[in-house]
Amino acid sequence: MSNLVIVESPAKAKTIKKYLGEDYNVIASMGHIRDLPKGQIAIDFDNNFKPRYINIPGKSKLIKELKEMAAASDMVYLATDPDREGEAISWHLAHILKLDTQQSNRVTFGEITKKGITDGMANKRTIDMDLINAQQARRILDRIVGYKLSPFLWKKVKGGLSAGRVQSVAVKLIVDRHREIEAFIPREYWNIDAVLTPAGSAKKFRARYWGTDGKKMTVATQQQAYEIKQQCENAQFEIEKITKGERKRVPAPPFTTSSLQQEASRRLGFTASRTMRAAQTLYEGVEVAGFGTLGLITYMRTDSLRISDEAYFAAKKFVGEKYGDKYVPPYRRNYKAKNNAQDAHEAIRPTNVNITPEIAYGSLSGDVEKLYKLIWERFMASQMADSIQETVSVDISCLNHLYKATGYTVLFDGFTALYEEQTDEKKEKETALPPLEKDTKLKLREMEAEQKFTQPPSEYTEATLIKALEENGIGRPSTYAPIIYTIIERGYVERNAKKLVPTALGLTVNDVLAAQFANIVDVKFSANMEDSLDKIEEGATEWTDVIREFYDIFSADLEKAEKEMDGQKVKVPEVMTDEICEVCGKPMVIKTGRYGKFMACSGFPECTNTKKIVKYAKGACPKCGGRILQLTSKKGRVFYACESGTDCGFMSWEEPTDKVCELCGSTMFKKSAKGAQPHCIKEGCPNASVTPPATRGRKKKTEN
Repeated sequence: MSNLVIVESPAKAKTIKKYLGEDYNVIASMGHIRDLPKGQIAIDFDNNFKPRYINIPGKSKLIKELKEMAAASDMVYLATDPDREGEAISWHLAHILKLDTQQSNRVTFGEITKKGITDGMANKRTIDMDLINAQQARRILDRIVGYKLSPFLWKKVKGGLSAGRVQSVAVKLIVDRHREIEAFIPREYWNIDAVLTPAGSAKKFRARYWGTDGKKMTVATQQQAYEIKQQCENAQFEIEKITKGERKRVPAPPFTTSSLQQEASRRLGFTASRTMRAAQTLYEGVEVAGFGTLGLITYMRTDSLRISDEAYFAAKKFVGEKYGDKYVPPYRRNYKAKNNAQDAHEAIRPTNVNITPEIAYGSLSGDVEKLYKLIWERFMASQMADSIQETVSVDISCLNHLYKATGYTVLFDGFTALYEEQTDEKKEKETALPPLEKDTKLKLREMEAEQKFTQPPSEYTEATLIKALEENGIGRPSTYAPIIYTIIERGYVERNAKKLVPTALGLTVNDVLAAQFANIVDVKFSANMEDSLDKIEEGATEWTDVIREFYDIFSADLEKAEKEMDGQKVKVPEVMTDEICEVCGKPMVIKTGRYGKFMACSGFPECTNTKKIVKYAKGACPKCGGRILQLTSKKGRVFYACESGTDCGFMSWEEPTDKVCELCGSTMFKKSAKGAQPHCIKEGCPNASVTPPATRGRKKKTEN
C-alpha cells in the first residue's frame, strides 16, 4: 500500500519520513500553493464576499508533481501545521488534488517525534471548515483594507504607501507612546539616604527617608532635602520596628508564542522574526548526536499553558534526579492562561527533557542553540519548587523623621537554581541587612541627598509592544512577528537601538488614518474583530456576517474621507540633518526610497545631490587609525568596521568607547554584557590580553 503525506517544509518532511517508513512518501508543499492574486482585490462583493483563488505563479511544476504522486497513492494525508494557516493550506491542497474534504485525511503533529507522529496518524479527522472560514475571513478583511485604503493614501499622502488592518493599530500604539513621552514634563524629587551601622558592627546598610510625623512625604526641592539632611546629621538614629516575614516566589509558566518572543528579545536581543525562525527549525527537526533527527520542541504557535501528563512526569523525574527531591513541588502546577487563549496545543516545551542544552550543544549552533537553551530552562524551572525568601523591613526613627530599610535572605533557591524570568520593569534593589534588633541605636556614617526627576514611559521595544498587543487582544501569537516586520519594512517605524520609534512618515500616515478611519486604528474595535474571528473558528458565527458588518462601517468611512479630503494632499515633513550638501551648500534631508533611507539635498529639484546615510562610532580603528562605522548585519545585529572596508579588514562585535589605552593610545572596546569594562584590542599591545572579538570563541558560521 502506498501512502502520501503532504507537509509544508522540506525539513519537516525529512524528519517525518524517517519515522513513517517505506510505506509512506512525504513531500513538502513549500507553504501555500493557492492564494488571492496580486494586483487585484479578487473578492466578489456582490456574491457574499466570495474570494477568487488562483494557483500561485511559479508553483506549476510542484503542483504537477503533487497531482502525479496523489494519483499514484492509495491514501493522501494532509499534514500541514496545526493552526488556521495550516488548515487553509490543507484545504487548498484538497481542492487542487480533488480530495474528498469529508474524508478523514487531515493529520496534525503537536511535536515532530516518534510519539507525536504516531499520535497524529492515529487521530485522523476531516478538514475543519470553521478553521478555514476563520482564516478566510482574516485574509479577506486584510485584503479589503489593504486594497481599498492604500489607494486613498497614495492620493492624500504619497505614492507607494500601504495600510493594514492590524498593523495600523500597532503603529498607533507606538505613535501614542512617542507623543506621550514628548509631552511629558519631568517633576523634581529628592532621595535622602542614611548610611548606618549597628553598634559593634562594621557592616553598613542604607535606609531611605520615608516621611515626617508619621506621614509619607515626597521631598520636592533641594531646600527641603538639605533641611532634613542637616537635622539628621547630628541626631540619633534608632530602630523603632522590625518586621520579618517569608515570601514565596513562584516560577514563570512555560512559554507561549508571545512570552517566548518577549523573553528572547530581553535576554538574547532577538527580533520576533528571528525568534520564530529558530523555533521553526527546532520544531521541524534537527539531528542530535545519540538521538537521531527529531523535533526538539513542541509546536511554537500557541497561547496555551497546558502540558501533557507525559511531559509533567518526565520533568518531575529529571528534577528529582538532578537537583534532589526538595526541588520537586509537592503538587502539580496548573498555570492559568488568558481568557481568550486557544487550547488546541500545549505550551512550548522540549519534546525530550533528557536532551539538555549541554547534550544538544554539539549538534546545534547560533540562534537555534541559544533558543533551545532558553526554552528548556524555562520549562524545567516551571516544574520546580518555589524559591523561599526571608524578608526584613526596618523602621528607623531620627527626631520626628522616619527612614525605612528592606532586605531579604534566600532560605531556599528552588527554581532560581536554574532560571529566573527577566522583566521590563525596573525594581528597587534589595540587599541583605546585618543582624538588627528593636531599640538598637545606630551610628550614622554618611547622609546623602540625591536629585531625581520623574521619568516618562519608555518607547516600545519589540518585547513591550508584543506584550501590549497581547494584553489588548490585537492580533494572535502567529501574527506578532509579521506585524512588527511589516511596520518597519514600510518605513512607518524604525529601530533605534532596541526601541521602536515612529518615523515622520509613520506619524503622518497615523494622523490621517486616526482622523478619517477612527475604527481602523482603534484598539477596542480591533480587539472585537479578533473576538469575532475566534467565534468563527468556534462555529458560533457566520464568517460572511462578520465581513459584511465590518465592510459596511469601513466603506462608509472611506466615502466620507474621500469627500472631506477632496483636493487635499498631506505633506510628510522632511527630517533635516547636520550634513551640508557639498554641491550647493544647502542642508541635507533624509528621504526614503525603494531601497531604504538616503540623504538628499533640500534644494531639490535645483540640486539633485544624494548620498548614503553613514553612522560613525566613537574612536578610531585600532588597525589603521581610520574612522569606525556602526553597521547592522542581515540578522539585525550591530557590529563595527573600519570605513576603509576590505583595504583594512577590521571588524568587531564589541562597541568602541571614548577611552584610549594608556600604553598604545588605541581606542578601547567593550563587550555588550552588563558591567563590562573597556579593554584594548590592538594587536601587539601588552594591554591586549584577549583575542580580538572577530575571531574569539568556538568556531561557528560567520554572520553576514
